[in-house]
Amino acid sequence: MLSLVLMGVAGLLMGGAFSLRGQEFPRWVWIAFLALAGLALLAAYLFTLPGD
Repeated sequence: MLSLVLMGVAGLLMGGAFSLRGQEFPRWVWIAFLALAGLALLAAYLFTLPGD
């Protein structure tokens, strides 16, 4: 369940990044949003791996 929430957060962050890019925000802002989205997707994947 947590992985689904993290994937949703990643989607919102990616949408926000592309929106900020279109609004002429500084480059580091939307790159930071994309980096956070990537980390959220990575965390979602790691939560799906079987544990011991």
